[in-house]
Amino acid sequence: MLFYDCSTAPNPRRARMFIAEKGLTIETRDISIAKGEQLQPDFKAVNPRATIPVLVTDEGTVLTENLGIAAYLEAHTPEPPLMGRTADEKGLVLMWNSIAEQQGGMPVAEALRNTHPAFKDRAIPGPANHAQIPELAERGLARIDQFFDVLEERLQDSRYVACDHFTLADISTFVFVDFARVVKKRLPETHTAAMDWYEAIKARPSAQV
Repeated sequence: MLFYDCSTAPNPRRARMFIAEKGLTIETRDISIAKGEQLQPDFKAVNPRATIPVLVTDEGTVLTENLGIAAYLEAHTPEPPLMGRTADEKGLVLMWNSIAEQQGGMPVAEALRNTHPAFKDRAIPGPANHAQIPELAERGLARIDQFFDVLEERLQDSRYVACDHFTLADISTFVFVDFARVVKKRLPETHTAAMDWYEAIKARPSAQV
């Protein structure tokens, strides 16, 4: 297998943590978004959509989305199970992973990519250029606060985000919560359950890779 990573971006980190939790060692190539390497012909020959992460399987299949990469690795290396063991758990993992992406990751991306000078005319990832919209950044910041509230409510009732054990949903949620620092957003100290969960995930070896 071959993994295309970017050490500074949240979505590749999600895949990197999943790989580490599976105990896998995969050949890796780092693609610098800051240098625009994802837009170069060599990389676009691998992924024409110019996004990272990418996993090229042993069979030569090119997987360009986190959920596809996770599904492949879960089937390739079933233990430890990170996408649910029972039908209910599988549903919960994908449900909460989607909540993390749509209500956590998307607002952070909106706030960052619509304000930071580095993303001028690059407000949306991919091969096409898109202008920044400041109003989307304002909405994104408000939505991050709402997501923190959703997370606190959930973790008041559950040790982990989706199930009674660590899963893909915890990876996605942790990465987005951690990455929110780039727009000066942190979990409020009043969100004690979410803070305890965050510190526990942060202590895992996979959070260090």
